[in-house]
Amino acid sequence: MFFASDNGGPVHPQIMQAVTEANGGYRTGYGEDAEMDRVRDMLRELFEAPEAAIYLVATGTAANSLALATLCQPWETVFCSPVAHIHEDECNAPEFFSGGAKLTLVGDSDKMTPDALRRAIENEHTRGVHGPQRGPVSITQVTEKGHVYTLEELRALTAVARDYGLPTHLDGARFTNALITLGCSPADMTWKAGIDAVSFGGTKNGCMGVEAVIFFDPAKAWEFELRRKRGAHLFSKHRYLSAQMLGYLADDLWLDLARSANATCAKLAEGLRQIEGVEFTTTPEANLFFANLPRRLHQRAFDAGAYYYIMEGQLEGDDPEEMLLARFVCDWSIGEVGVDALLNAYRS
Repeated sequence: MFFASDNGGPVHPQIMQAVTEANGGYRTGYGEDAEMDRVRDMLRELFEAPEAAIYLVATGTAANSLALATLCQPWETVFCSPVAHIHEDECNAPEFFSGGAKLTLVGDSDKMTPDALRRAIENEHTRGVHGPQRGPVSITQVTEKGHVYTLEELRALTAVARDYGLPTHLDGARFTNALITLGCSPADMTWKAGIDAVSFGGTKNGCMGVEAVIFFDPAKAWEFELRRKRGAHLFSKHRYLSAQMLGYLADDLWLDLARSANATCAKLAEGLRQIEGVEFTTTPEANLFFANLPRRLHQRAFDAGAYYYIMEGQLEGDDPEEMLLARFVCDWSIGEVGVDALLNAYRS
């Protein structure tokens, strides 16, 4: 009954097997391994982008920060939502890796709107040499609240960015979960929608620790390589990153894992709707959502061994009916058994 994070689940056996197979013999290091050649070919085919520059790093923070640093000068600002992972959960890593570029928060929701983005852009670059210059737009897909931008919404945001000559980055830590929700192709959700660079996540979807950074303009490739090395994120034994991505992509495993996580989340949400006292604060669209539950229900679940994050309020308290906000996240492995166990704990 682990619903705290999709980082907490196990690595899929197919991915572990791929790492084991890569462990035999010797390989050239630093991304020159044969496995990485295959990864590039597979991702270029999946994204319908034969010229794309493709790199691997071990963490989502590294993927986002190095990608944004490549798109951004130190005197510029990155436009993102107030709850973007790059703002709330990366300890100023984008600012650090970019050499001091700031973040400008757009609107008051997890999903930026074109009007709010345009206003934010217009409010910057207005003080000449004294103020931050306009930099890239970063979109989180799936958002930190569990919402998914439609293709139309993505196109509208990238159109605003293009009006000002700004590149757009997609934080795709849960890229495949969004893809399953939209039922589209990777190309549809990225370069065809106006995205210039994407962090293509694997860690939250069954990998041990690997993220791909994809630039659809290969002119950015050499700068990224330099930044990755200078930032200490170029693995010497790179084959173990490559092998994870190979195992992840083989036989459409990446899609199957996200499909499982999304379906489990939908089942959990449907079950919670049948329990009196549960109030959803976000609409479940991919593999995570937020809901308010009375303290007594949380206490039943935790006593039975459940684990998830209570975002507002305390588990211990005098009022059993006080509503506490929780975040529920489903990974590929939790399955119906885990969902049924949690729902039964609430009903007991």
